[in-house]
Amino acid sequence: MKKILMVFLGLIIVNPIQLIAGDKEDIIKQLLANNAYAKKNNQTSDEYSEKGALEFWSSGGLLQKIESGGRPDKYDYMNIDFKHIEVIVLVPKKAAVAMYYSEGSMKPEGAPAVSHYLTRVTQVLVKEGGVWKIRASHWSPVSGGSGTSQTNLN
Repeated sequence: MKKILMVFLGLIIVNPIQLIAGDKEDIIKQLLANNAYAKKNNQTSDEYSEKGALEFWSSGGLLQKIESGGRPDKYDYMNIDFKHIEVIVLVPKKAAVAMYYSEGSMKPEGAPAVSHYLTRVTQVLVKEGGVWKIRASHWSPVSGGSGTSQTNLN
């Protein structure tokens, strides 16, 4: 038994990358699936932590506190794509940061349309019940693009 344990520990020391294998791919796959859901259903999916999240929105304004149910975003139309997704695993199987571009067009219900939405996104994700969930987000417009018109949850 000691030999098996020593071999296992040796493999982890020699090849620690195996500890995070799959996290990056799982996060990218989930981000793209959540985005596909939003495009198909004109509303966001259940992607927020049970503890809620903190966010800075692309429209500017103050820090927003999002409850565990997430943002009830609904759209008349939503045609956003995520591009160049990079993931940094902070704690394997527990916490990570995703950074990407969000580009396209949309019209949130009850708000003006945004014809050239183009933002940089940074999100902190935590794993809850085997699923990666958003704990914090920051969107900032890229020069030449625009953010949303939304400034608060009310």
